[in-house]
Amino acid sequence: MNDLQQTRITFRQLLAFFVPLGMSASLVTISHVIINSTLARAASPEIVIASYALPMSILGITERPAVLLRQTCSALVRDRLSFRALTAVSLYVLGAIFLIGAFISYTPVGPWVFLRLFGVDAAMVEPMVEVYRVLMFVSIFSGIRCMFHGIIIYNMRTKWLTIGMAIRLAGMYALSLYFIRTGVTSGTVGAVIFLTGMVIEAAVSLWEGRALLKHEIPEKLPDHPIEKPSQVFRFYRPLLFSSVIAVISGPAINAFLGKTTDLKLAIASFAIAASLTNLVQSFFSYIHQIVLNFYRKDAASVVRFTLLLSLIPSLLIALLAYTPAGPWFMQHVMGVSERLMLASLSTLRVFMLMTLVFPWLDFGNGLLMLRNQTKVMVWSQAANVCVTLLVLVLCVARTPGWNGMIGALAQSLGVAAEAAVVWAVLRSALRADQAIPRPLPAANRKPNESSESL
Repeated sequence: MNDLQQTRITFRQLLAFFVPLGMSASLVTISHVIINSTLARAASPEIVIASYALPMSILGITERPAVLLRQTCSALVRDRLSFRALTAVSLYVLGAIFLIGAFISYTPVGPWVFLRLFGVDAAMVEPMVEVYRVLMFVSIFSGIRCMFHGIIIYNMRTKWLTIGMAIRLAGMYALSLYFIRTGVTSGTVGAVIFLTGMVIEAAVSLWEGRALLKHEIPEKLPDHPIEKPSQVFRFYRPLLFSSVIAVISGPAINAFLGKTTDLKLAIASFAIAASLTNLVQSFFSYIHQIVLNFYRKDAASVVRFTLLLSLIPSLLIALLAYTPAGPWFMQHVMGVSERLMLASLSTLRVFMLMTLVFPWLDFGNGLLMLRNQTKVMVWSQAANVCVTLLVLVLCVARTPGWNGMIGALAQSLGVAAEAAVVWAVLRSALRADQAIPRPLPAANRKPNESSESL
């Protein structure tokens, strides 16, 4: 055991590091709860939520390249010259995202996607296209936000991420109250609320990020190699390829839910249950950061800390799914009708499987990053998608009456398959490490035996 491993990390240190990250992630998911709660107050909530949920699943694909700009910036930008190189790449990325959004919004591509790929009723196609015409701008402001998030994170000003999110939620909530008072008539209301929140957060990040660029970041660091857009793109491209696989599951689930017994109820109940699950689970989505920052210093403490954390998401979901707390929250806080509430509770119970597995998947991904084995994530995400699609096909063919529960089961088993691949690789790597001969202590060596000979 080396000196780093002998460092003792206390529970309080781990908690002090983890809680701010968890709070920041939780605030992100609250925005979706605000939107779904607003849409649930429409005259026909199932139709309105469905018309918003399906375009949002497409946004999950088109926004992902923009979100990747955050880690690219935090990893590569150290001076203004490297930031200008990142900006050039970002312009290409955001420009491509805008063109894709325009094709979906203003050409026959959009109606074809919703009608043929998602299998929705012809009457719902136009409302969904109208929702996406607003959502397509979310990706642009998300990219701007993430660019400056990278600068803020590298300069240890992470409190500004929380401040920006808090202001964003306040603006979204105020706008949601306005729409609730004036009337929720379509899914476009949710898109407008989401876009407004993203513009607010991007503005806060831009304000703080530009201040850091001006006062804290030098024009050029002599030993920093990133100077050209091509250097940034070489780093960005593998992230993009691996993320493309990961984002397939969301649209696939919604597409197959469109083939269940009750399309509108299935999509709406899955959207509500998923938003609550993500709200609970998001707080625990930074376990990989605990691994990256503390595992080599005190592996035993990190494992014990993760073991404690891993039980909490499932306990919270059980509290919502099996006690009066869940129905009360859905009816009085989210404003969900009784029929939709019962379907959402059934879907939420299935999601408990995913909450049991996810913390250890995140832990395993942290170990992969620590060992520089991130290529494994491409294969683990591929396993996730394959199992998700297989479960969707089987369940829709045999038990279409499960409705939203089909999506929850498919997503949960997909995460379990991903975790299985990650831990299989880690176990194999551990065995390989143990098979490598270790140098003997000097006191145990033979007189003519050197460390090099071992």
